[in-house]
Amino acid sequence: MNVPASAAPELDSIVESARAAFAEATTPADLENAKAQYLGKTGRLTELMKGLGALPVEEKKTRGAAINVVKQAVEGALNARRQALQDAELDRQLRAEALDVTLPGRQRGMGGLHPISLAWERIEAIFGSMGFDVADGPEIESDWFNFTALNNPPNHPARSMQDTFYVDMKDEDGQPYCLRTHTSPMQIRYATAHAKAQAERLARGEMSEIRVIAPGRTYRVDNDATHSPMFHQVEGLWLGENVSFKDLKVTYLNFCKAFFETDDLILRFRPSYFPFTEPSAEIDIQFQTGPLAGKWLEVSGSGQVHPQVVRNMGLDPERFIGFAFGSGIDRLAMLRYGVNDLRLFFEGDVRFLRQFS
Repeated sequence: MNVPASAAPELDSIVESARAAFAEATTPADLENAKAQYLGKTGRLTELMKGLGALPVEEKKTRGAAINVVKQAVEGALNARRQALQDAELDRQLRAEALDVTLPGRQRGMGGLHPISLAWERIEAIFGSMGFDVADGPEIESDWFNFTALNNPPNHPARSMQDTFYVDMKDEDGQPYCLRTHTSPMQIRYATAHAKAQAERLARGEMSEIRVIAPGRTYRVDNDATHSPMFHQVEGLWLGENVSFKDLKVTYLNFCKAFFETDDLILRFRPSYFPFTEPSAEIDIQFQTGPLAGKWLEVSGSGQVHPQVVRNMGLDPERFIGFAFGSGIDRLAMLRYGVNDLRLFFEGDVRFLRQFS
């Protein structure tokens, strides 16, 4: 710093004093306060600059030059300290936000199948081992497949048993489409698709039969602890030349024993009414051991397929007889897993669902 000798001691002291004040500042705010003491409106250098007006011209030049040199030195010290504070803050942030790459990564937890999906897959596997095909069909169904073809024509009183959701769209007969109330329409769809092949087998003198289950989502206007507007059902159908109620009982009993993994249960068939079967029966199950021992629990509707339904399949009811049943997958899952409120399956509570993973 080239400062005239006469002014050097005084101005040098200002530079040293400013450097010391800046060094003591530990925050940007402290630094700005220190800056004001030297470069502010009332700062020491500002006051010196104001005093130049009273000096002679020659001295004013010399004194002004010296003050400018000192001002530059003070500003340099200020900027250096400002940069030092910024570097220190950045270093602090980097240390606070540092990623320790030596730690193991946080892995995403493994998921699992929903309990309804577990029951669904188990049902398909068990009936598959008995020779049943698995069929799938539309959830928005026409009046023909959902009602009429199942011997449940328009204005029939039995339709009140299946309050449902209708779609703002009509079929070729002018009837509204609906969200299917059961998977029973797959009886008609599957049998119709296979009717020609079955007729050809009969013509060749070969054994002919239809054996299929149809699991899927269904919909009815119902909602409480044991019913949901959307629920899951599995429809079963076995048609052949010598299929009887005895086959229904044996088939369903074997299914229940396999599904619940116990032989300590019995079935009961109670007379009932369904428009698409005649005779019809409700199937009740009773466990002989466990928390539900001794209680009769309804698990399915069933019956011998009505001759008119067989005709609607495109088959001869004199040749094809058999049974059908419809079971709630949700109900079976509740019994298997000991769940007492159907709504738990659909609330998405991870604490509940994690038990089945």
